[in-house]
Amino acid sequence: MARAHLHVGLEIGTSKVAAVIAETRSDGLLRIIGTGEALSRGVRKGEIVDIGKITLCLNEAVSEAEEKADREISGVVASVTGAHLESLNNRGGIPIPDDRDEIEEEDIQEVEQSALDVSIPAGNVFLHTINQHYYVDGQEGVSSPLGMIGRKLEAEFHIVHGTKTRIQNSLRCIREANLKVTNVVMSAVASAHAVLDQSDRESGVLVIDIGGGTTDFILFREGSVRQSGVLAVGGDHVTNDISIGLRVPTKWADKLKTEEADVAPGATAARGTVRIEDPTYAGGEIERSSLNKVTEARVREVFVLVKRRINFDRQAQFVGGGVVLTGGTAELKGIATLATDVFGVPARVASPRPLMGPTAIFESPRWSTAIGLVLYAQAAQEALEEISVFDRLRSKFGRIIPGL
Repeated sequence: MARAHLHVGLEIGTSKVAAVIAETRSDGLLRIIGTGEALSRGVRKGEIVDIGKITLCLNEAVSEAEEKADREISGVVASVTGAHLESLNNRGGIPIPDDRDEIEEEDIQEVEQSALDVSIPAGNVFLHTINQHYYVDGQEGVSSPLGMIGRKLEAEFHIVHGTKTRIQNSLRCIREANLKVTNVVMSAVASAHAVLDQSDRESGVLVIDIGGGTTDFILFREGSVRQSGVLAVGGDHVTNDISIGLRVPTKWADKLKTEEADVAPGATAARGTVRIEDPTYAGGEIERSSLNKVTEARVREVFVLVKRRINFDRQAQFVGGGVVLTGGTAELKGIATLATDVFGVPARVASPRPLMGPTAIFESPRWSTAIGLVLYAQAAQEALEEISVFDRLRSKFGRIIPGL
């Protein structure tokens, strides 16, 4: 029977800071026991620009989550985003020694090191090294080569790296809040954990998480990560376009975006007006068609940028699961229809998969990254426990059971 573990996810976004406390019960089920949220200050385009301000926001969100959970926390799994994050795929290979033909654990470790032997820009550090596939004598799609017969072993990895100082700034503000960082996860990786199941990954799917200041994306093919990245544009840029283009105050621009705008193709022909009930705004009302036109143009631009970045036209035939939209900006009316128009494949808006706990947070894509962080932490903990059990068995029975 599994032991109970506490997992804490901390999302530091441009528009909000979100904390989720979850517990893996003794029966292995994950239950959300506390959540907290605060408006984000000191973050621009997903990156820290004022440690003092964002530290106060972290304290506010974490304190709220602790109060709801009736627990004090010390360690968190933190998300990281920003246009400085880059990714690549690399394949390495080794020959199997002549005195044997069965692949052993040491061969797997050696080929993985070979695949991870890549050059990244000076000043960058590895954030994720995600195994895609192994190859045994050219055979594709091998998930576990241990014990297989072969003369050559290859491994392919998806590697995410980013600027060391920018990642350190994110970690520093968490430490300033008297918290320990137990793991760091790319926001797109976390969101995918929250909104996808294994069948989605196997079908092939593109996840686009549109936050306040960034758009994170991750592409799966045949169950493996093929591409990932971040664009320095998000929902705040849509709000800014509405504010400037329609000459309305920023607070009203954001309200118009979330409550009135429709970005579906064809919505630019909508009739009527939207009234702004604000005595300080002289305009009084705006044309609904103008609002939709401005909003649709910016969101379409975001999708086109993602499409070009991953060369989606060459990937579309492998993406049977279509496009999955999440993040706060995914709540815009008509956004799935617009994504289908741009990418040419079915698109849908996804909220986190339901877990035990308060249902409200599973009804909004705004919580995908934060919930994905605790799911990631749970998976990592289970992997460690499996390795630990295997090591204990090998130590105890290794002399009796050959090959253990």
